[in-house]
Amino acid sequence: MAHHKSAKKRIKTNEKKKILNQAAMSKVRTLIKKVYNAENKADAEKLLKEAVSYIDTTVGKGRIHKNTAGRRKSSLTKYVNKLEA
Repeated sequence: MAHHKSAKKRIKTNEKKKILNQAAMSKVRTLIKKVYNAENKADAEKLLKEAVSYIDTTVGKGRIHKNTAGRRKSSLTKYVNKLEA
């Protein structure tokens, strides 16, 4: 148990950040799954745009590393480009 006021505050803020980070990562995973489960290329391209945008947002907020984001965006883009119209 924390004894200092600042340590007690740090515990609370860390818990809040943890919840926000988990929610953001959950949304990233959901958006990625939606792209892979798209019915056709047109839908996949719309979903790809949304997913890439949100991944960039999470990078900007420091929730994921930029290389991780780049790898995921690249993988999704390759998948969508391979789909037949």
